[in-house]
Amino acid sequence: MQAIDLGAILEQTFLVALKLSAPALLTALGVGLLVSLVQAVTQLNEATLSFVPKVLAIGAVMVMAGSFMTATLISFTRHLFDQLILVGAT
Repeated sequence: MQAIDLGAILEQTFLVALKLSAPALLTALGVGLLVSLVQAVTQLNEATLSFVPKVLAIGAVMVMAGSFMTATLISFTRHLFDQLILVGAT
């Protein structure tokens, strides 16, 4: 496998990882900021209060984005296996 091909595959891998992790990470960021704002306004300084809303929000996002994530991962896996077949054929 040439270095150019490996670089392209690594780039695609990182992009797929970013696509798959972005919804959960952005949700956790948004919920964390919202809970921190509420804690600052109400002066409730308890670190464990942000845990439950984050878990519930991330779970909801994973349920909603699950089909997109699965389709993206299946498409990438098929593309990767096709590339492996092409390398093996040459």
